[in-house]
Order: sequence, then C-alpha cells, then structure tokens
Amino acid sequence: MTKMIYPGQTIGIIGGGQLGRMMALSAKEAGFKIAVLEPSIDSPCGQVADIRIVAPYDDEAALEELAEVSDVITYEFENIDYEGLKRLSEIAYVPQGAELVRITQNRVSEKDAIVKSGCPVAPYIVVNTFDELVDQIDKIGYPSILKTARGGYDGKGQLRLNSKEDLPSAKGLLEHSQCVVESFVPFKMEISVIVQRNGHGETYCLPVGENIHVNHILHETIVPARISMDTLKAAEEAAGKIADHLQLIGTLAVEMFVLENGDIIINELAPRPHNSGHYSIEACNVSQFGQHIRAVCGWPLRKPKMMQPSIMVNVLGQHVVPLTNTISKYPNWSVHLYGKAEAKVNRKMGHVTILTENVEETLDTIEKSGIWSE
Repeated sequence: MTKMIYPGQTIGIIGGGQLGRMMALSAKEAGFKIAVLEPSIDSPCGQVADIRIVAPYDDEAALEELAEVSDVITYEFENIDYEGLKRLSEIAYVPQGAELVRITQNRVSEKDAIVKSGCPVAPYIVVNTFDELVDQIDKIGYPSILKTARGGYDGKGQLRLNSKEDLPSAKGLLEHSQCVVESFVPFKMEISVIVQRNGHGETYCLPVGENIHVNHILHETIVPARISMDTLKAAEEAAGKIADHLQLIGTLAVEMFVLENGDIIINELAPRPHNSGHYSIEACNVSQFGQHIRAVCGWPLRKPKMMQPSIMVNVLGQHVVPLTNTISKYPNWSVHLYGKAEAKVNRKMGHVTILTENVEETLDTIEKSGIWSE
C-alpha cells in the first residue's frame, strides 16, 4: 500500500552520511522534518536533522525509536542490517522494504536478479572455496575479476586474475567470503543510470552520466554521457526493466559498461541515491534527492529535464585545502562540502558541479586548476 506523506510529517533516514544529508536538505525544502539513526554524534545528516538517534544501525531499541518518531523511513546506504530492516518494516512504513537491500547486499543474488530481469551481465561463476576456484576458473578464463560476494566498494574486495599464477593470491579473499568470478569486460567507458520509481509504478531515469575513476574511486561524472542514441536507449530500457523486476520504490543506481560496439553490460546496482547523480542538484529540474523524497513519500514524480551539460568532480580529503584556496577563481563552480570532521586521504569530503556549454574546455580547466593533481 502506498501512503501519501505530507509536509510537516517526519522522514526517518537510516544512515547519517552525505547522501542522507542531501536527502534531508531536499526534504526540508518541502517542509518535512528529519530523524536520523547514525552511530556517530556529529554526522553530515545529523547536522541538519531535527531528531538524532545515536546508535548502531542494528540496535533494536533505536530502530523502534526511529519507527515511533517517523511517518516514513528510508535509508542512505545498503550495508545495513537486513534482518533489522525487515523487522522495522513490520512496525513502521518503509516503502522500499527490505528485499531490495537483501538482493543488492550480495553480488550473487544481485547478478541473479539482473539476469532474471532480462538484462546482460558479464559471464560469471560463483565459488565458495579456493579449490572450487581452481577447478572452475577455466569456465571463465583469463583475465577475470574475483569479487567478494558481500562488502567491497571503491575497488576493495576485488582482485584481477591475469593467469593461473595469480590464483594463490585469491586465497585471502576466499577465506572470508563466497566470491563471484567475472570474465573481464574490455569496456570503452562506464556509465550510470539513476532510475527512480514510486509506489504507483511511475518511473523516470535521470540523464545518463559517464563515469571516470582514479584509483578505483569515482573522480568525475560527465553528463550527458558521450554515447550513441542506441546505447542511451538500451541503457535506459535496462534500468527500467531492473526497476520493474525489483518492484523498486525510491532510487536505484545501475552501473554499466559500454563496449566498443555500443552494447551494454550491467556491472552493479546501488539501491539509493548515488555519487554519480550529484550533478542533478544544479543541472536538472529535479535532483536525485528531491525525486527520491517524492518517490518514498508517495508523490507524483517529476519528468527529469537537463538544464545544461555538467561535470561533477569528487572532492577527496587531499583536495579540500587546494579547493578552498581557489574558490575565488571559479565563480561558476557549485561547491558542496559535507561537514565531515576529518579530511582523510581518499575520503569523500564533497563535490563540485560545473555547468558548461563546452565539456572538453571544462575538463581542461579542471585539469589546469591543479586541485585534483594528487
């Protein structure tokens, strides 16, 4: 059953990071109150919330407290306790449910869901032990990518296998986790499609972004992606199929590889707003966060429209000082810093969005600024 949540009511958010913060800021524009459950006292979302519940995500008493103070509950990241979320959905209104988290927390169930939706993935096998890897690796061949079934982000929990000589290095990952072994895909670029759907089945995709990574961490998202109309259509159709198959309510980021011939392969899913969708705050008539709030609150969705091409650049810990020292030089840059206390190397501290009429010129300006040289 889809409920309509009205301004003045309270949206509970599990997770106090930057995604929760930007969700909360969008919700506050429409007059909602915000409650956040987060273990740390001074979280990015906690800084802008009306109610802060400081406790672990699987704390039953804290989840019950969140249920009591909230009219609807959403989450800002997928590595939350599935069983706790399932119990919470029995005593509170959690329109996204718990199944989406269960499926996307595990690469095995995630790939199975993608295949069942009718979308392409790289050839893969599932292995539970090192002996199984040795016995079955020839089904996939080399090069291939070994990934832990659970956990792992920004390149963590992954290992490239170029030949039989690399197999012993896989023992460490397989000691602790079931793994997926994927055939290496020689892709031309990575793109992401942010698809959003409400409880009435109304579905829209944000403009497709082209992602550039540095050291396995997203560095830039260029929008619109520099792809053909056929690839664009295939990407949006695939995202819509997956959203319908999962009966999505809220937001799903679908990361894809684009091959040399323009075909797509689905890589990963994230059941929440995504780093690659931040550009939408300035560049679209509705941001991924505003649309997410509309979806979970039972509001009609807005058809996304791109106002201007844009480039979003992540600001990691080592970039904060160079950025703040040069703000005066770039009046057209939109600077977002998340309120994190400590600027650690490679920690996501914020992002910059630049609206542009000339993508290549702007990429050159970003490079020449020297801010992202490290």
